[in-house]
Amino acid sequence: MASAWRKLKKSLIMKISTHRDEDRRRSSSSSSSSANGIVSSPSPSSVSRSSSRLSYSFSFRSSKKTCAICLGSLKKGEGQAIFTAECSHHFHFNCIATNVQHGNRICPICRSEWKDIPFQAPGSANDFRNNNNSTILGFRHNWHPPSLPVLETDQFSLEEPLSTTHVAPAPSTRSQPITIKALPEFPAVLASDAVSKFPVLVGVSAPPFHVDVRHFNRAPIDLVAVVDVSGSMAGKLSLLKRALCFIIQNLGPLDRVSIVTFSSSARRIFPLRRMRGSGQDDAISAVNVLSSGGGTNIAEGLKKGVRILEERREQNPIASIMLLSDGHDTLNDDTRSLYRNVQNLTSNPNYSLQYLYLLPASICSRNTASGNEARRLSIPVHTFGFGSEHDSNAMHAISDFSGGTYSFIETVDNLQDAFARCIGGLLSVVAQDVRLTIQSLSRGVQIGSIHSGRYKNEIFNLGQKATIDVGSLYADEEKEFLLYVSIPASSRGEGEAKLDHMSLLEVLCLNKDSTSSEVVESRRERVVIRRPKVLSPTDKMVCLEVDRQKNRLAVADAIATAQRMAELGILDHAQAVLSEQKTTLLSSVSAQAGDDLCKWLEKELTETAQRMATLQLYEQSGRAYVLSGLSSHSWQRATTRGHSTTILPGEGASGINSYETPSMISMVSKSQCLNGGPSQQPQMVTKSCSLTPRHK
Repeated sequence: MASAWRKLKKSLIMKISTHRDEDRRRSSSSSSSSANGIVSSPSPSSVSRSSSRLSYSFSFRSSKKTCAICLGSLKKGEGQAIFTAECSHHFHFNCIATNVQHGNRICPICRSEWKDIPFQAPGSANDFRNNNNSTILGFRHNWHPPSLPVLETDQFSLEEPLSTTHVAPAPSTRSQPITIKALPEFPAVLASDAVSKFPVLVGVSAPPFHVDVRHFNRAPIDLVAVVDVSGSMAGKLSLLKRALCFIIQNLGPLDRVSIVTFSSSARRIFPLRRMRGSGQDDAISAVNVLSSGGGTNIAEGLKKGVRILEERREQNPIASIMLLSDGHDTLNDDTRSLYRNVQNLTSNPNYSLQYLYLLPASICSRNTASGNEARRLSIPVHTFGFGSEHDSNAMHAISDFSGGTYSFIETVDNLQDAFARCIGGLLSVVAQDVRLTIQSLSRGVQIGSIHSGRYKNEIFNLGQKATIDVGSLYADEEKEFLLYVSIPASSRGEGEAKLDHMSLLEVLCLNKDSTSSEVVESRRERVVIRRPKVLSPTDKMVCLEVDRQKNRLAVADAIATAQRMAELGILDHAQAVLSEQKTTLLSSVSAQAGDDLCKWLEKELTETAQRMATLQLYEQSGRAYVLSGLSSHSWQRATTRGHSTTILPGEGASGINSYETPSMISMVSKSQCLNGGPSQQPQMVTKSCSLTPRHK
C-alpha cells in the first residue's frame, strides 16, 4: 500500500512540474504579445487546463493572495474590489457576485454555506456578464468600474471630489450675526438683600434662511445614511426606500451622500457622491434594489458609516450620520446590558467608560471630566428607532453621546416625515462653532451654575467667567440657557448711589459663518438690574421668558425622574412625580398667563403618564417616547415622537413643537404633500419677553 502511494505521489509531482513549465512558456508568450500592443485570447484547451488546476492552485497558494474563481491576484490597488466572506476567504467582488447570482451560497474554498452574500445592482451585473470571459481570464487592467459603484473596497476613498467652482454666498445669507438674549428674572433686587441664586436667562437666535434648502448658497453637507436591512425590515423596506429617495431628491448639487446597509454584517452600497445628475440617479438605483435578510449588527453599520467620513480626502462644511434600525443588536448580545440606565451615564464615569468603548472615537470623544455632561463632538449621529421592538436605550445613547437627536417612529407611515424633519434642519445650518462667553461685571457677582442640557459649559475664575459651547445652529433656531448668579448686598459705591443700579453680566457670542467660514461676533448684551431701597410694583414683575425656561427644565427633570422609576417598575411613584409636576407647572406665572410653551409641556406630561400606565405599555412605547423627548429637551432640537410628526396634537396647543424651525416645517410639509397627508403646518411657539407680577 505504501509503495502504491509513493508511486502516485511521484506521478503527481511530475505532472505539476510539467504544468509549471507550460505556465512559464504561456506567460512569456503573453508578455511578448502585450509588449507589441496585442492581447490574444487563450484557447479553449488552456481554459480547460486552468479549470482543472483550480484545486491544485489553492493547495499551494494562499487564498488571501489569489481569487479562487479567476485565479487572479488579490493585491490592493489593481482596480478590482475585494469581497471578504463571513468565512474569512477573499474573492474579486465581480467574480463572486456572478457566482452567487445563480443561487450558489457555498464558499468555493471551504464549502461552508454563507448567510450573507455579495450583491451587485442589475446594471452592474449586466456589464459584468457582457465581459465575463475577459474578466475570468485575467484581463483586469481592461476593467472599468460601472457608473453605479455598489461595491465595497478595503479603502473608502472612492468619494467624489468637491466642486472646484466657488460660489459666493447670497447677500441674504452672508455673515449675518446671531442675536443674543440676556434677561434677569426680576428687574430689581433690594439694595439691602444678598441673593445666592438669582436666575438669569441667556440665549441665542440664529439668523433666518431666505433661500430654498436645495439652493447652492447654503453650506453643503456630507451625509451618510446607515440603514437596517435585517430580516425584520422585510415588511417595511418599501417605505424605507421611499424615505431614502426623498432625502436624495431634496439634496443640492454640492451635497454628497453615502449609503451603508447592515444586517448580520455591514456594507457600503454607495460611496460618497454629489447629488447632481447621474449621482442622484445612481443613488436612487442603489436604494431601489435593497433587500432584507439576516441578523442585526448596529455597531458594525455605525463603524462603517463613521469610517466613510473619517477617510474623506475633502470635506463639506457639514457632516452627519442618520442611523435607522427596527431591532436589537443581535450580534453584540453581551453589550446590551451597557445600554441600561443611560440617563445616569454622566454621573458614573466608570459606567460611562464601559459603554463608550462600543462607539467610534469620532462620534464620542470619551471626555469624562466631572461636572460637564456634554462633550466636544465631531460627527453627530441622528438615530431613528422604528417600531416597538427597536432598542430605544441603544439608539438614544448613540445619539446622546454624538450630539445628535433620537426620534421614535411608532408607525411606519411616519418614517419619511421623520427623515424630512431631520434633513430640514441639517440643510439649513447657518452658524458653526457657536460659543457664548459670560463675564461678571460687578464685584461680588459670581456665576454659580449653568443649566445647558447636553451643551458643554465651563465656569472659570471663581465664577467670574463662563462659556457655553453651542456648536451649530439651524436657521431661525433658538437656544436658551439658565444661569444662577449670586448677588451681594449693595455697597453703594461711588457712582452707584446716584444711578441706583448694578451691572451683573455681559454676554458675548462668537461663531463661524457656515458659508463663508469667517468668524462673526455678535453685539454684546448686558444684564443690568436696579438696586432700590424699596421695591415698586414694577420691580416685582416676573419675566415670563425666565419663568417658562424654569418650567421647561423642571418638566424635563420630572420626566427623567419618572423614567428612572419606571425602569425599576415603580410606576405609581412615576405617576405621582408627573402629577405633582403638572400641578406646579399650571400654577406658574407663565402658565397662568396662557403661555403656549406651558400648554405644550402640560400635554407632554399627560402623554408621558398615559404611556406609563402599565409596565407592558411602558416597554412597548413609553420608554422610546420618553427617551426621544429627553433627547429633544437636552439639545433643544425637534425630534419625532410616537404616532404623529406633529408632536402632541390636541386642543389648545395643536401641533405645537417648540423646537421646530421653519426649514423643518417646510420639509415635513413637502413630505406630507407627496404622501397625500395633511398639508397644514404645525404652529410654532412664539417667544416674547413680558413681565407678570410675582407671587407674594
